[in-house]
Amino acid sequence: MVDVTPDGPAGSAGAKEPREPVTNLPRQAREEMARRVRRRKRALRKEDVHVVEPPLLRRAVGASALGNCMEWFDFGVYSYLAATIGKVFFPGASPGAQVISSFATFAAAFVVRPLGGLVFGALGDRLGRQKVLATTVLMMAVGTFAIGLIPSYATIGIAAPILLLVARMVQGFSTGGEYGGATTFVAEYSPDRRRGFLSSWLDFGTFVGYALGSALVTVLHFLLTDAEMIAWGWRLPFLIAAPLGVIGLYMRLKLEETPAFQQQLDEHEKSLAQKSAGSEFRTIIRNHWGALLICMGLVLLYNVTNYMVTGYLPTYQTEVLHRPSGSADVLVLVGMVWIVLLITFIGRLSDRVGRRPVYGVAAAAMIVLAVPSFLLIKVHGTWPPVLGVLILSTLLACFAAPSAATLPALFPTAVRYAAMGIGFNVAVAAFGGTTPLATAALVHATGNDMMPAFYLMAAGVIGLVTVKFLPESAQVPLDGSRPMVGSVEERRELVATSQALYDHARSRS
Repeated sequence: MVDVTPDGPAGSAGAKEPREPVTNLPRQAREEMARRVRRRKRALRKEDVHVVEPPLLRRAVGASALGNCMEWFDFGVYSYLAATIGKVFFPGASPGAQVISSFATFAAAFVVRPLGGLVFGALGDRLGRQKVLATTVLMMAVGTFAIGLIPSYATIGIAAPILLLVARMVQGFSTGGEYGGATTFVAEYSPDRRRGFLSSWLDFGTFVGYALGSALVTVLHFLLTDAEMIAWGWRLPFLIAAPLGVIGLYMRLKLEETPAFQQQLDEHEKSLAQKSAGSEFRTIIRNHWGALLICMGLVLLYNVTNYMVTGYLPTYQTEVLHRPSGSADVLVLVGMVWIVLLITFIGRLSDRVGRRPVYGVAAAAMIVLAVPSFLLIKVHGTWPPVLGVLILSTLLACFAAPSAATLPALFPTAVRYAAMGIGFNVAVAAFGGTTPLATAALVHATGNDMMPAFYLMAAGVIGLVTVKFLPESAQVPLDGSRPMVGSVEERRELVATSQALYDHARSRS
């Protein structure tokens, strides 16, 4: 293994005793470059390194983040309106059963997410990321807009909850291709040294969308009476999906295909064109099962926390702690704003210290702090609940920030979109989207209002075990991709460093 010091410009080997080359690359990036030098049996050349044009990079990040923003705008709206939707579509049930029925409809959308991930993932690996992402953003907008148009149970009877279920499944199917595609797209466009920071903007869009959706519902709760919300007010946030969808579609149609996919297409165009979803699925399961398990473990950690805070906490406060919906909404909204402020800084931190330390420290903190956080949330008053929500929100930001950079790096370019679609969506469907339903049912069955904390502790344990097997990917090129840099100067430095490593390796052999 090549051993280099951490600072300074690229060096060269000495004649008698080889002087170790000096570079500012972190250890894992140096080791990966050394492996590539040995495999190629030559240093990197200028044509081996792709320079990303800043305008293309900004468009790629912005358009991908907007899709996440749309998805989570709907999620925030649905979570905050769960009790109201239960009254509109399940009026004959008890209040507890209405909430559970509403969350069951919410969770049903996650059942079809793996199918959407498999279908759209295979298409994205064959036809390109950009075309599929344009399709998913359009389907999401249609599904969300349709919910706002469905008549109530009082108007059309049992057809109302059936139509709600259908609309939610359209959303779930399209979302199955959304996150895996968006993370793949941004990861394949990002310079290696900044992938954590740039990819964190995807989840920045996630929480901005949630905050906007929840803020809109909070305002409606303050402006309208309960009767007005049930009669027509709940529809307004869903109807906003139409103009958002048009904007998102326009932005994604303006995107260019990622350099990594274009390279893969150029090298293996015939084999890519002949792949089917079934054959790709079998290849992924057979050859990448270890990476799939790591992906699912990290997604479980992130999404159990995510859906607990964003999906269940508003209802927990109103239905279990019996707080006014307005104050409960504002409390969770404070947490979302805090995440928005933190997330890109944590993404940048993951580029510097690595993804594994960020995940590992946060998972351990979850095990220790979940119970104290919920004890604080239960306290009467203002500041203890705020502190409890801020603790959980900080941990959630630590799981969210590195995810969009870490998960795509687990898989090679040829199967990245589909593998992400399978691993991410199976884990979200099984553990994330069911979190509000499972937690509400556990609290209802046991009468123990600390069950959410225990649920989070279990997720923290699974996450900590997963991190043990997670390969470090900070500042390392994606598997199957050329090294990506953000400027000609950075390319020159990388080529010089590679040459120094190559000279040093030859002098030691």
